[in-house]
Amino acid sequence: MIPQYKYYRPKTLNELKNILGQLKDNIHILAGGTDIVPGFIQESKRFTSIQDLIDINSIPELKTIKEFDGKVSIGAAVTFSEVIKNEIIRKYFPLLVKAAQTVGSVQIRNRATIVGNFVNNAPCADSVPPLLVYDASIKIISPAGEHITPLSKFLLNPYETQLNKNECVTEILLPIPTNNYIGDFYKLGRRSAVSISRISLAFLLHKEENIIKEFRIASGAITPIGKRFYEIEKAFEGKEISSETFMEIASAVGEEVLKTTGLRWSTAYKLPVVQQMLYQLLERNAGGSSR
Repeated sequence: MIPQYKYYRPKTLNELKNILGQLKDNIHILAGGTDIVPGFIQESKRFTSIQDLIDINSIPELKTIKEFDGKVSIGAAVTFSEVIKNEIIRKYFPLLVKAAQTVGSVQIRNRATIVGNFVNNAPCADSVPPLLVYDASIKIISPAGEHITPLSKFLLNPYETQLNKNECVTEILLPIPTNNYIGDFYKLGRRSAVSISRISLAFLLHKEENIIKEFRIASGAITPIGKRFYEIEKAFEGKEISSETFMEIASAVGEEVLKTTGLRWSTAYKLPVVQQMLYQLLERNAGGSSR
């Protein structure tokens, strides 16, 4: 059963701030609604206590994708379908496009938003690994003002973030890459469409003369929440590109995943798949074969 609640539909950011200042508890922001509506119907404990619902779809600034000052901004009400079609995103952030194309069905992508995907912070959030390797930050507003925080610090635990009850994420900020990166996103689910991720990874690699100059890697569904492997990234900068190096990277990521998740019933099959999948991604995209 969908509970009764008060519904607000602000048309400006100032109006949104005022509403957030007036309401104290049990607030929820509505963008695409693809998590909250099923949550109501399923009587999920995360949604049944909601008393005030704030729909942000009438705020024009939150429906835009724009390029400025070496960054790209994605508004909080921008859908996956809009990201997939946008030429700015396709030009600078192809891994995000690839991940967006794997989300749900066409109908879901037409409604669901990328911001909602990581604010919900399910372990299977497909947008998170590419956003992390692209060094995404997010802008958050409240009655007191606004601030920007890295996405990597915003995500805390499954279905938990730093977002307070009187705050709203308004946009994603992505720095435009200044180097030419090789990269890929991989998702493994139980079926080929409308599938929840069981394993997901994204990586970016910048090389010069067969040397790894910069390396970024982030997990999705293989860890409790999306995670950048900063120590592994630093450890392999300056290493020669080769199959042996890629095997070492895959092994190091496997060890870090095991350290993060602990030993589970699924470890025996998941960990080898993660390591082999990552090795093949690196080999295929960055040409690691020994010469």
